[in-house]
Amino acid sequence: MASKKYSFLTGIVCLLASSVFAQTTTTAGSASGYDVSDSSVIPARRMPQHTEFMNATYNYPAKPRNMWEIGLKFGSLTVNGDVDGRFFSPAGGIHVRKALGYLFSLRLQYMYGVAKGLNWRPSSGYNDQGANPWELLGYNTQVYYNYKTNIQDLSLEGIFSLNNIRFHKSRIGMNVYGFLGLGASIYNSRVNALNGTARYSFANANAIEKTWANRKDIRDALKDEMDDSYETRAEDHGPTRPKLFGNSFRPVGHIGGGVAFKLSNRLNLALENRLTITKDDLYDGQRWAEQGDLTRDYDTYNFLSLGLNINIGSSSVQPLWWLNPLDYAYQEIRKPRLMQLPQPVLPDTDGDGVTDQFDQEQTPAGCPVDTHGVSLDTDGDGVPDCRDKEKITPTAWQPVDADGVGKAPCPGPECGLSRPTDDCANALGALPSVTYTGNTITLTNDARGLLASVAARMRQNPECNVVVTGYCASSKPQQQRSYDRVNAIINYLVEREGISADRFFWNYGQEGGDCNTVDLRSAAADEQGQRGIPRR
Repeated sequence: MASKKYSFLTGIVCLLASSVFAQTTTTAGSASGYDVSDSSVIPARRMPQHTEFMNATYNYPAKPRNMWEIGLKFGSLTVNGDVDGRFFSPAGGIHVRKALGYLFSLRLQYMYGVAKGLNWRPSSGYNDQGANPWELLGYNTQVYYNYKTNIQDLSLEGIFSLNNIRFHKSRIGMNVYGFLGLGASIYNSRVNALNGTARYSFANANAIEKTWANRKDIRDALKDEMDDSYETRAEDHGPTRPKLFGNSFRPVGHIGGGVAFKLSNRLNLALENRLTITKDDLYDGQRWAEQGDLTRDYDTYNFLSLGLNINIGSSSVQPLWWLNPLDYAYQEIRKPRLMQLPQPVLPDTDGDGVTDQFDQEQTPAGCPVDTHGVSLDTDGDGVPDCRDKEKITPTAWQPVDADGVGKAPCPGPECGLSRPTDDCANALGALPSVTYTGNTITLTNDARGLLASVAARMRQNPECNVVVTGYCASSKPQQQRSYDRVNAIINYLVEREGISADRFFWNYGQEGGDCNTVDLRSAAADEQGQRGIPRR
């Protein structure tokens, strides 16, 4: 009978293994956990929460659909009672487990095992026990208690994962857990009291001194004399206790723990020990330990096992006890992807558009400033434009009064608001040329430095204009390049240095110069030409 049951369990192992390896691996159950934005692993009933989370109206991601675990285990079953249990008695089990959260899961488990035991010390108290099989068979000398008990139980267990919430490590390869459970057990105990129809004499065993050191020799002597029939039904509760399929029936409780070692996202090995509390004293077929000892000492049984667990399910993540729920939070803190970050608010005390971090001056309201938050002073007379009543004061008329108004150096009409334009060539002096390389139209840092000096001279002489001349127009590409280079220089002086575009004469595609050079010179008083930046 037992061999048929083990064959059945072996068949289930093969069936489960083939079904697991036939499944395709889902990306949601990858080694890095799962993507909280992946809607394919969210069950329909949680989609409203997922939608709210993705729309940033709810802080918590929806719990994903996670795999079921099916497991097979084999190990040793030992009854802890009045008779010494054998160290290894075969047992096996099968279970199905489902996570309800990251820390708690439920497991339904069936176990079948055959426990055996044999005392190496003789007993004679059986004659005070009423329906004890040794007395019923007519023994009147010392006997050696033994038993063989078939035990089956079905239980529902709550499992608590102890180490999958990690603060300093994302993944775990080992899961430690503890569990409690309730269930039902049926058992059938028998004793080996006859060799065929004859009673045992136990002569060889009785001849050996009963010391702890001799216990192995005593058991060997007993095994030599005794067969393996276990032909006699052990004492049971009779009609006073319920039975199922002719076996004694008891509600039981379980407590235990284990550790699972991850082999892949689908497979893991688990080493586990479970203690079952029965509140029954006949699992070992013996009610009392010895004559006169009427202490009610309830039996327990222990199932030590090694199991192979398989995760099954499609469009699901791994069972939640293998995932760290802090993964999502830590990833968003480290490198936000779904988190909505508030716009930074940088203080600007004076309201000039330049934040206090970069503002070099607290400017009165309404005063235009440069990129450093410093009030603009176009003519450089020391009075900011917002208070300057004469925004362009010739250098010769400076210093100025508190309103930025200068004083002409002579009373004649030639000392009007501007100096004679014929003097601009002397005032501006020889202006530099800008050299380009290759086909580039980008200004170098050296070129910008030269143009900054030109802008400084033009600010000191606001009545003077400048001619910008580019060369070569033998082909359309050359003509375009000449235009672009002149345009780059004038744009820089207008946009970056603040010089009015009307103060430039625009020449490009001229003859008689180096194609890679743009010349700047002071404009003559009566010079005519294109002012500003022409449109192409």
